[in-house]
Amino acid sequence: MLRHARKPVTTLVMILSAPWLLPGCASVAPGMHFQGAQGSSDAGGTSASGAEMTNAVLKPITPQLVKMENALREKQVSQDIGKLLGKPAAYTIDSGDVLSIVVWDHPELSNSATTAVGMQAGAGADASTFATTAPPAGFMVDHQGEIQFPYAGAIKVAGLTQEQARNLLAGKLSKYLRQPKVTLRVQAFRSKRVYVDGEVKSPGLQSINDIPMTLVEALNRAGGVMPTGDQSQIVINRGGTNYQINLPQLVQRGVNPGSILLADGDVVRVRSRDESKVFVSGEVVSPRALTMYNGRLTLNEALGESGGVNPLSGDGSQIYVIRKNGPDQVVYQLDGRGAGAMAMAEGFELSPKDVVYVAATPLANWNRTISLILPSALSSAVGVLNPLK
Repeated sequence: MLRHARKPVTTLVMILSAPWLLPGCASVAPGMHFQGAQGSSDAGGTSASGAEMTNAVLKPITPQLVKMENALREKQVSQDIGKLLGKPAAYTIDSGDVLSIVVWDHPELSNSATTAVGMQAGAGADASTFATTAPPAGFMVDHQGEIQFPYAGAIKVAGLTQEQARNLLAGKLSKYLRQPKVTLRVQAFRSKRVYVDGEVKSPGLQSINDIPMTLVEALNRAGGVMPTGDQSQIVINRGGTNYQINLPQLVQRGVNPGSILLADGDVVRVRSRDESKVFVSGEVVSPRALTMYNGRLTLNEALGESGGVNPLSGDGSQIYVIRKNGPDQVVYQLDGRGAGAMAMAEGFELSPKDVVYVAATPLANWNRTISLILPSALSSAVGVLNPLK
């Protein structure tokens, strides 16, 4: 028995102690070695890919770096949304709107334009068909922005408020009526619209009426932002220009989102949280892709939701954050063995599409390399050293 057992054990010991194998374990270990800007490799740092990161700039995560990164985020110049801000103004009438006009003590003049037409059309037509095809009762503003009113003739009301249009009509009627009293209001708002799309409960067209159409009003009319929506990724398209809106950031900076006024033709899109993900891989308990919370996720939260560093194979001193920065990549390294490491990780904000990678320990890399080279020899040795009873 002992004579037969010596051969595989002796062979394994000779192979593992070969001078060509042990010194080369670091170079043939699985993974990718990070290199700094000068091209020098760091102390055994590895990543999940199979090529060297020659263009990566390696930056250790320190309290000074966290403070500097947070200051840069605060000072980061966001897109100028001054064109979207303003104070609500009175609604102005435009082509397509339907007006309701009442002249006191003269019922024959009230809404006579479309009411008469409706009576004639409804007399010989099906009532249900007419109800779905007939325009609303009232005076419709034509494509030239005018309405036709008895005695007053053609009146241009486009661009006027309801009060201005009422005073104008009363002045026209004063030539024929003594001190006419006129009530004018918009009965159907059909001239101005915005479109709300994306992660809202009820996407679609929203008509602008006498209630100011702010961004908050449009989102509320659409049923609100769904849980899958990212409130930090709201896009307003106006005239071919996209404006990025970060609602939590605006509130934090003291800007009221209700001051963002929408205009006719604006398109509002609420992006999904799935479009802003952070990828956690390497030696963690549960590698996964994580969605950010309204544009925010810290390194500590990313590691915590992934189960933390694998206690069996993870190297806590080699926690990396890989970030795309233009044509280059920046690699941040955190030494998680220090007492204040988790505090730094909590203060380090991640960006969308960041890759968090935890490297394996040298022993884990060595074990995997040997397993790839000599799987049969290891199995034989284990079988000999631990015979079945």
